[in-house]
Amino acid sequence: MLEPQAPPQFQDVPKPTASAGQLLIKVAACGLCHTDLGAVRRRSKEDWGDTQPPFTMGHEVAGVIEEVGQGVIGFSVGEAIAIVPLWGSCGKCPPCRRGEENFCYFLKRMIGAGMGFDGGLAEYMVVEARFAVPIGDFDPVLAAPLTDAGLTTYTAIKPALPALVPGSTAVVVGAGGLGLLAVQFLRTLTSARVIALDNDQKHLDLAKEHGADITLPSDAYSAAHIREITSGAGATFILDCVGLSATLTMGISALARLGRLTLVGAVGGLQTVPFGLDQIPWGAQLSTSLNGGTTNLREIVDLARLGRIESIVDRYPLSRVAEAYDDLEHGRLRGRAVCLPDGN
Repeated sequence: MLEPQAPPQFQDVPKPTASAGQLLIKVAACGLCHTDLGAVRRRSKEDWGDTQPPFTMGHEVAGVIEEVGQGVIGFSVGEAIAIVPLWGSCGKCPPCRRGEENFCYFLKRMIGAGMGFDGGLAEYMVVEARFAVPIGDFDPVLAAPLTDAGLTTYTAIKPALPALVPGSTAVVVGAGGLGLLAVQFLRTLTSARVIALDNDQKHLDLAKEHGADITLPSDAYSAAHIREITSGAGATFILDCVGLSATLTMGISALARLGRLTLVGAVGGLQTVPFGLDQIPWGAQLSTSLNGGTTNLREIVDLARLGRIESIVDRYPLSRVAEAYDDLEHGRLRGRAVCLPDGN
């Protein structure tokens, strides 16, 4: 990305080196995300602040360590890692100390790999060692989407786990790249009935294949269908992976008392819904969640290495990244688009 709100371009840049506290990574895979498209189109010069372009895009990154910077311990050359994409956290506040860097008290905006700093749509990149998580012998191509699509949904689901007991219902709105992983987390970690909603039958078929008990078209009757399935009680947990006024309104209509609705999708940008005693089910919680931290990424990688979750990926050489973004934007992907450096 060379300028705010301008189309990205291929550029030749020098190979970076690792400074103190950093790792130099030979990129093995970089996933693509709708956030990339939004950053290119919506962020002005003022939005980027002190992280102005130019920078290399790509925030879902996994690769192999090529150089260890001064003062870094616990990592070695040749080790495979995945990278937490949200940077800018202080590293000192209680959430950071718990490995929940995305909830840092001093993180002012969404910045990180490919979002103000050089990301993974390149042969090499550098990262602060504290944002790297070892992946062992796990395939980096499958690990890359877990750093955002997986980390975002897992972090949103985790606080709801105590309520997702037998007889409860969890709903995933949008069964694309994020939602498909969310369905798998819910199936693996809970005994709740899992319902997936989407307006693409191919996505619903994949959700059914990967653990959804029920799939429904996302339409004006979705909330009524969920109420009917739950004998009128509503869903204990709803994860909105879309983020439109229509999906949020539907989610609230389908939510049980004492239920939890968490928004992770941002397709519609800024959205609002009525909030009041007569508009929200009594005792319900409405929350947002953005990406995640190193603790949760470690847990996700362990789940993937055990075969409990599966990354569905569409592979592209880096030279075809424009085509990959176009397929992402127009809904032609089966799973998550992942770019591999040419020659891999």
